[in-house]
Amino acid sequence: MSNRTTFRVLAATAALLALGAGAGCSTSAGGADPKRVDVVAAFYPLQFLAERIGGDAVRVTNLAKPGAEPHDLELNPSQVGEVSDAELIVYLKGFQPAVDDAVAQNGGDRAFDVTSVQPLLDASAGGHDHEGEEGHTEESGGKDPHVWLDPTRLAGIGDQLAQRLGKADPGHAADYTARAAALRADLTTLDGEFKHGLATCQRREIVTSHAAFGYLADRYQLDQVGITGLSPDVEPSPQRLAHVIEEAKEHQATTIFFETLVSPKVAETIAGQVGAKTAVLDPIEGLAADSNGDYLSVMRTNLQTLQTALSCS
Repeated sequence: MSNRTTFRVLAATAALLALGAGAGCSTSAGGADPKRVDVVAAFYPLQFLAERIGGDAVRVTNLAKPGAEPHDLELNPSQVGEVSDAELIVYLKGFQPAVDDAVAQNGGDRAFDVTSVQPLLDASAGGHDHEGEEGHTEESGGKDPHVWLDPTRLAGIGDQLAQRLGKADPGHAADYTARAAALRADLTTLDGEFKHGLATCQRREIVTSHAAFGYLADRYQLDQVGITGLSPDVEPSPQRLAHVIEEAKEHQATTIFFETLVSPKVAETIAGQVGAKTAVLDPIEGLAADSNGDYLSVMRTNLQTLQTALSCS
């Protein structure tokens, strides 16, 4: 009888050990940190959202490294593995083809496409048509992905991200909702600063190195003139350069804007042609490698830059 009892105890212990080993495997597959939700963000603004809303309940990995231009991101095998293992993948469909491919192959129902929350605007390089010209659609087309440059749209994405995090981690759902509400309050304040700060300006045209500022222009009644279209690494045609120079002269632009992660050479060329200076207007696709800022601080720097360039009172 005692031998049977001993056998049962040993068998039960072995079963428990096997269960424990199985649980350990499933935890590692569900994320590197069993106590936190493993979130993969495709690029910086989505990392900012996930960190602000997730707080200490999430572990966020950004696929685009600081200082790198995220449009043409290529994923290495370990990053593809991070996408496969993540409990939630936050991305913007159509912005980074390599991320789209990884999500299609490995994302399943763990992927959160922010365009499902905020439908994208049609892209336009901006500017005005003049008689006898082909117009300004030459280097535009498609959808503009830079939705985060409108703080109110970003707040809407944040609210939905909180819901998705709550589904992945029901025990912290109320915390995610509360942090999303706090972020919405910060973004509403930022929106008010932009509305007030850009209400009365001598000019409303912004000449930018690429057409990343459509949402900002739409929200605050500015007129974007993009030297190139949506892709920052496309060389503008001679016709496009001539058109932008004409626009800049017509509107007496004092500043030609370039951005932190892209060469300023074309902006400098146009500035020389029209007697303007250059300044950084940051589309916040990613932070510079040495940046200590975040989305809110960089947006406020953008506001100061615009106020100076447009002579706002």
